[in-house]
Amino acid sequence: MDHTLAIPDTADPTPALAPREQETLRHIAAGRTYLQTARHMGLSAHTVDAYLRRIRAKLNISTTAELTRLAVSLGL
Repeated sequence: MDHTLAIPDTADPTPALAPREQETLRHIAAGRTYLQTARHMGLSAHTVDAYLRRIRAKLNISTTAELTRLAVSLGL
């Protein structure tokens, strides 16, 4: 049985993120609030929240702290 298929490739997860999701992640990792991020990106806070929920689901991350740690480690 090949166990390598069961292990997700977490070495470079950013290609799985859309450009706007990456931009949203950068803002949140920089310490900006949802509202500040939304204003800077020309979006609603609801859309920023939706992007972050999608990012968490794609990367299997449950907290903003984990998101921030990932963004910093990826140089975003």
